Amino acid sequence: MVTGTAVLAGCGGDGDPDAGTNGVGKLAADKIQAKTVAAADAAGAVRLSGTVVASGRSYALDVRLKSDGGTGSVTSKGTTFRMLRIGKELYLKADAGFWHKADGGGAAAADKLGGKYVKVPQGDPVYKKFSVFTDKGVLLGSLLSLHGKPAKDGYHEQAGTRTVRVTGDQGSGGTLDVSLEGKPYPLRLVRGGGAGTLSFSEWGKDFALTEPAKNDTVDYGGQLPSS
Repeated sequence: MVTGTAVLAGCGGDGDPDAGTNGVGKLAADKIQAKTVAAADAAGAVRLSGTVVASGRSYALDVRLKSDGGTGSVTSKGTTFRMLRIGKELYLKADAGFWHKADGGGAAAADKLGGKYVKVPQGDPVYKKFSVFTDKGVLLGSLLSLHGKPAKDGYHEQAGTRTVRVTGDQGSGGTLDVSLEGKPYPLRLVRGGGAGTLSFSEWGKDFALTEPAKNDTVDYGGQLPSS
């Protein structure tokens, strides 16, 4: 049986796995991690998809991020939110069923909020909880930190792109696949302790952040129901 690593090792001339790559595979593990974090920081935009487990709760993410905001969806406990942040303005969109449960059965509020972009007050706990999912710097800064001693774990492939894998504490502190083609962007992260798996794509691909139409927006005007 021929392993994926062996196949990739033979892709370069004379069996050199670094032939035709960006060269980061030759570096020590900590240097690779530093390079990929720097590349991620410098990128204008990125798309994240996968799962994150935080405080015992699992969130399925599909978000696009850039320096001044982000947009996408988060699913947790069977409920999906759409999120949109432009600068400091954060909006959440969910169906009436969610707001009905969150508001303790308040049908009038649920009908008002359901299917609309709800403007979240910046002082509301919901703002802090969900704005992080639209903040490129904060989110990537927390996700791309492997825990424990870094080490290389061979050459691999993600979605047709050759990668070098870096682990923390032999994988228990997470694993990160870094692109060997073009800029050394992170392409896949398995978080330590079963805290989720994420894929990164569309690095540097810009997208529009458009404020919702007024007739599709509700200003709740007070503290949102707990979610």
